[in-house]
Amino acid sequence: MKPVALIIDDEVQIRRLLRVALEAENYQVQEAETGQAGLIEIANRRPAIILLDLGLPDMEGLEVLKRLREWSEAPVLVLSVRDDEAGKVAALDAGAEDYVTKPFGTPELLARVRAAQRKTRPEEEVSVFKSGDLVIDLTARVITRGGHEVKVTATEYALLRLFVRHAGRVLTHRYILREIWGPKSEEHRQYLRVYVTHLRQKIEADPTRPRHIKTEPGIGYRFESSED
Repeated sequence: MKPVALIIDDEVQIRRLLRVALEAENYQVQEAETGQAGLIEIANRRPAIILLDLGLPDMEGLEVLKRLREWSEAPVLVLSVRDDEAGKVAALDAGAEDYVTKPFGTPELLARVRAAQRKTRPEEEVSVFKSGDLVIDLTARVITRGGHEVKVTATEYALLRLFVRHAGRVLTHRYILREIWGPKSEEHRQYLRVYVTHLRQKIEADPTRPRHIKTEPGIGYRFESSED
């Protein structure tokens, strides 16, 4: 049975473009023109991926996202003509897996759809992360690179574990700080920069050109597999 992709967007042309792209990737595509109709479709169809526009006629896409996160963990890829940093952060903090600005290229969009779905695998399945010569065993709490064990502090390990468990997803500065250091640390980005620098020095072949811990300027970080 084909996985369901739900498009919530009031622009007919965008829906047509997305339908063609997603059907070519073997999705069963459903559409909704309003936020309310989208919420009903989510409840009835239980989609494998949701593509959500922020500018809907009946309610803000951000409100749709907040409502569905009360009862659904379906991955959401936000689509918007808005390219402001605050809007991206708000969508990611509200529970979106990723954010794509219109107009977008189809290959990039499909790559982000695949990444959003990978993120939703049960955490128990992601016990060992391998990429190139980097191996992170979350069960044994052991990190190796090139066959040699990499020593990290407890905080560095907690940060790396958070990255691995959400691999492919953009994590905002505020989210990371809250998860690692607690809610009162959300504005202390310098903590995060220091620890990310330390981790890059330990796990990246070239810390100045990181392949794993990618910076999303002004927003946060994304943990990726190496191209090797």
